[in-house]
Amino acid sequence: MTDSATFGNPVVPGFHPDPSVCRVGEDYYLVCSSFEYFPGVPIFHSRDLVNWRQIGNVLDRPSQLELPPDTHASAGIYAPTIRHHDGRFYLVTTNVTTGRHLLVTATDPAGPWSEPVHLDVPHIDPSLTWDDNGDCWLTVSGVESYRIDPETGTVLEGPVPMWSGTGGQYPEAPHLYRIGDWWYLLVSEGGTHTGHAVSIARSRSIRGPFEPGPVNPFLTHRSTDRLVQATGHADLVQATDGSWWMVLLGIRAKGQWPPYHVLGRETFLVPVRWVDGWPVVDPVEETMTAPAGSPPALAAVGDPGAYRDDFDATDALAPEWISLRERPKDSWSLTERPGWLTLHAAGTTLDRSGATLVARRQQHHDCRAGVHVDPGAGRAGLTLRIDEAHHYDIEVADGLVQVIGRVGPFRQVFGELSVPAGPVTLTIATRTDDLLPPTVTAADQVTAPGAPFGVRPAACDTVSFEVLTDGGPVVLAELDGRYLSTEVAAGFTGRVFGLYVTEGSAAFDWFDYRPSARS
Repeated sequence: MTDSATFGNPVVPGFHPDPSVCRVGEDYYLVCSSFEYFPGVPIFHSRDLVNWRQIGNVLDRPSQLELPPDTHASAGIYAPTIRHHDGRFYLVTTNVTTGRHLLVTATDPAGPWSEPVHLDVPHIDPSLTWDDNGDCWLTVSGVESYRIDPETGTVLEGPVPMWSGTGGQYPEAPHLYRIGDWWYLLVSEGGTHTGHAVSIARSRSIRGPFEPGPVNPFLTHRSTDRLVQATGHADLVQATDGSWWMVLLGIRAKGQWPPYHVLGRETFLVPVRWVDGWPVVDPVEETMTAPAGSPPALAAVGDPGAYRDDFDATDALAPEWISLRERPKDSWSLTERPGWLTLHAAGTTLDRSGATLVARRQQHHDCRAGVHVDPGAGRAGLTLRIDEAHHYDIEVADGLVQVIGRVGPFRQVFGELSVPAGPVTLTIATRTDDLLPPTVTAADQVTAPGAPFGVRPAACDTVSFEVLTDGGPVVLAELDGRYLSTEVAAGFTGRVFGLYVTEGSAAFDWFDYRPSARS
């Protein structure tokens, strides 16, 4: 046995909500929701439950993932569940845009995954389990279960009503587990924001009746001042040493009241101990102690998160890159200009669907993302976006770099600079200190330069836009980050940094992402 060690949360930072996990031998696999982005359902691998590496995307072909051009932001793919049974991986999820569940399988979790089998069952948040007879059960929000044929999607029995929590709003994310002589039913309730909670019940039969746990919800941060909030949508896994763990989503909000969260819902990890046959967990912290000898005790606190892509591959983009609703083959190329990512405009604006965008999730509150782009005769740039109505862009065209903000119905140019023809380096940086002051009157500024006494910046972060010139970097604008938050934009996603082109073609030599020390 080794001494207890700490590990860092979230274990999968940035917009990675609704985690589901399974273990096969010494390997752990985790999937998350992807909503309107293509490819769908990122899948991660780990040997210690703390350090995760993305190995692919489950839904990586248009035949698997139907996201029409009119798919709304935060629609698309909801809440996947991954399980392993009899040598095969199974993944079930809901495409709320088409209104159907879909089930795919694979022998290798890195893919390829099969064409989908569709399940015409109501609700969302589907989960799979197999009973002692080998029958497959699908459990959905509500909560109810169906006995199904996973090969055809045929419903063989159901709906079978289950336990639906303690009465909280939106009982969802149900997972059934056979542990010892009991069937445990894990349910989230209270909504997926600050009222979120995790509750549990058990039964001797998979059909119930279910007995609620003695303390429900057994995890919630509602009505607390803890840094991590909205804890819920959980999944249990037993580690190789016999210890138990729970992955779940949470948010980390910033700023004065009300706080704002911009990274979306992230994936957290907590150890689980069993007391009198029921799971018990401690509150979720950014730094937690792992039980002695358990897998995270062997793990580092985590990768600092730096990422660079020089686009030297020739066959495919790295799995971290996502696009909006689709990625037509004629919209991008890694071979047209070797060592560069060439993008071709398919839409004329980021304000509507159809634009050519290749994006990566923002995963740290304080970070810098830069690109080296040759716009040629096109219009291209780097965007920080939540959705079509909430994004900040720095773009170049016709020898002019501009910073453009779109918030709701308003669109405005905030700064510009003429640059020589040819490649240019553009950067977007976010910071959570030295925030922009609130709006103050002229009299306030005279009596107290900067923010007046008693008034603090309410922003969650400041977003800065730079262009690199022969004389060094020039900051063209700094904008309040609140307007690119879930609290303003609504929805279920978080920010992404996106390379885009809205006119002609442009080539990107590299993309570089660096978290700062404050992250």
